[in-house]
Amino acid sequence: MENNTYIHRSAKLYGSSAVGEGSTILENVTLGYPQHSILTRITSEGKDIEEYDIPGSVVGNNAFIRAGTTIFSNVKTGKNFKTGHNAMIRENTIIGDNVLVGTNVIIDGNVTIGNNVSIQGNVYIPTHVTIEDNVFIGPCAVLANDRYPIRGEYNPEGPILRKGASIGANSTLIPGVEIGEGAMVAAGALVTKDVPAWKLAIGCPANIVELPEKLQCINNI
Repeated sequence: MENNTYIHRSAKLYGSSAVGEGSTILENVTLGYPQHSILTRITSEGKDIEEYDIPGSVVGNNAFIRAGTTIFSNVKTGKNFKTGHNAMIRENTIIGDNVLVGTNVIIDGNVTIGNNVSIQGNVYIPTHVTIEDNVFIGPCAVLANDRYPIRGEYNPEGPILRKGASIGANSTLIPGVEIGEGAMVAAGALVTKDVPAWKLAIGCPANIVELPEKLQCINNI
């Protein structure tokens, strides 16, 4: 333990990975795992990952990273970052302060996440997604970034979740949709078009209706 930071002996830190003061890194956590292009180069040369000077990940102060979590290279988190068990966060992801990434969440890289965000268990977030401040994403929600998977040119376009949006459990957002500031997506909804600010998307496919007045407030995360 150094500077009130605890790193379990089974945790693995690659490259230039750094952990902020007051953080806790638990069993079998991996920080700074090399992205595919770097890993391919390493293995083609018959070398071990430890022999390479690779970019790591940077975890801010007062983080709490639970067992089994893997954070790839070129990921940076702010302070008070927390994960559940077995979360995976891939390369080129920037995460703000006070963010929770729940158990079994997959963030597939090239994602930007703001401050005060809660991502509940089993959520899938593909590449090229923007999540602004004070966003809540309920368990088992799925975001998509490819309209016609493996049926044509791949031009990833993930959803944009504006400040204070709430995404209900088991909902699905198709590529490129924008969920406006303060808008809500009901549980199980299939969102196929933009949701204006302070509106509610409900149903499959989702219809846009008025958001009840009592819900017209920023998420308290």
